[in-house]
Amino acid sequence: MSPTARSTLSTADERRETVIASAIEVFGRSGYLGTPISAVATHANISSAYVFKLFPGKETLFVAALERCFDLIEQALEAGAAAGAEPTPAGILDAMGGTYAELIADRSLLMMQVHAQSAADVPEIRASLRRGLARITRFAKTRSGASDDDVQRFMAIGQLCHLIVTTGIEAEASDWARILTAGIRHP
Repeated sequence: MSPTARSTLSTADERRETVIASAIEVFGRSGYLGTPISAVATHANISSAYVFKLFPGKETLFVAALERCFDLIEQALEAGAAAGAEPTPAGILDAMGGTYAELIADRSLLMMQVHAQSAADVPEIRASLRRGLARITRFAKTRSGASDDDVQRFMAIGQLCHLIVTTGIEAEASDWARILTAGIRHP
């Protein structure tokens, strides 16, 4: 491979990473249906034509952004598991939950997942979302050694965290809000 080919590949890889990061932020704000490729391109400071060169369609770009979200989730869960003070299944899941709560303080990552759920009628997005959920469920199960019931509860609490954060329930003083937020860590 010539030096020119290497620098071109490097530039394309770097731009691809920039576009994915921009896609997470822009799709996180306005969703799959509400986001034109041009908005991602503008945020990434490149042309729409170049985005289409890297990603042949909006579905492909959204899926790449969603897959990156799941990469970041798995990295955060691993960091939590590794840093956890209690090496029991419950302790590992608890530590993972703490790092996940910190991760979704970045609303872009949180909203990217929420928007993926709302766009799950698009076959490519549904398939990517299912792969990501399978990956995180298997990771939590394998890394923690927890029972299936405990892993299900862990995943369900993660979804409850999404609901709490997206709707601002933590700021609500009503009895129903206290019931939903009791014992839940969230940003």
